[in-house]
Amino acid sequence: MLTYATWHEPTLNFQVDETYKGALEVLQWSYAEYGEDIVYACSFGIEGIVLIDLISKVKPNATIIFLDTDVHFKETYETIDKVKEKYPQLNIIMQKPALTLEQQAIEFGNELWKSNPNKCCEIRKIVPLHEALAGAKAWISGLRREQSPTRQNMNFINHDDKFKSIKICPLIHWSWKDIWRYVSKHNLPYNPLHDKGYPSIGCEHCTKPAFTMDDLRSGRWQGSGKTECGLHE
Repeated sequence: MLTYATWHEPTLNFQVDETYKGALEVLQWSYAEYGEDIVYACSFGIEGIVLIDLISKVKPNATIIFLDTDVHFKETYETIDKVKEKYPQLNIIMQKPALTLEQQAIEFGNELWKSNPNKCCEIRKIVPLHEALAGAKAWISGLRREQSPTRQNMNFINHDDKFKSIKICPLIHWSWKDIWRYVSKHNLPYNPLHDKGYPSIGCEHCTKPAFTMDDLRSGRWQGSGKTECGLHE
C-alpha cells in the first residue's frame, strides 16, 4: 500500500478512456488500495458533483468531507442536502473549524477574510482538513489541469507534503465541457450559483462571479492577489 512514509512515484498505467478519461479506473484502484483509509474532501462545486456520482458507483458508502467554514452560500448548503437525499448511503461529514465565527472575531478581529484572508483560510479550512485527514492514508480531490496554471502538472496520484498524505485527482484530464456534459447526461443536482456566473464557488465573502471564462477561478478573492485557499499549494 502506498503511504506517505513509503511513497514512490507509482508506475500505474491508467487508461484515459473516452467516457471517463481514467477517472473511474483511478477511483476503483484507489478504493481497492486504501479501503476505509481514504476520504474525499469535497467543496460540492460542479466537479464535486461529478466525483460524488462516480464514487457512488465504486463505493456507495464512501466518506465525504465538507469543510464547513460557516460562511458558505446558502445555495451550497442546499446542494449538500440534495446530494444527501440522492446518495443516502454516503457518509457526508461536515468538518467544522475549532473556532466559531464569534470566537475568531474576538481573537483576530471582525471580518478576518478581509483583513487577512490567508489566516482565515488557515483557521477555517487548512487546519480542519489536517484534522479530517489525521486517520486517512489518502484523500481525493476534484482538481483539473485545465483550472489554472498552478494545476497543470497534477497527476492522478500525487505526493502531498502539506498534509503528509497521498492526494488522488481522478478528474485531471476532464475539461469544463466534459464536466457539464456528464452532469447534464445524468441529470445530477448542482449548485444553482453555477448558472449565475460562478464557475468556482467558495465562501460567500470571498467569491464573486468570474469576470473571464479564460480563468474559471477569477472570481475567488478578487483584488487580494490571493489565488488559492492553501489546500493545494
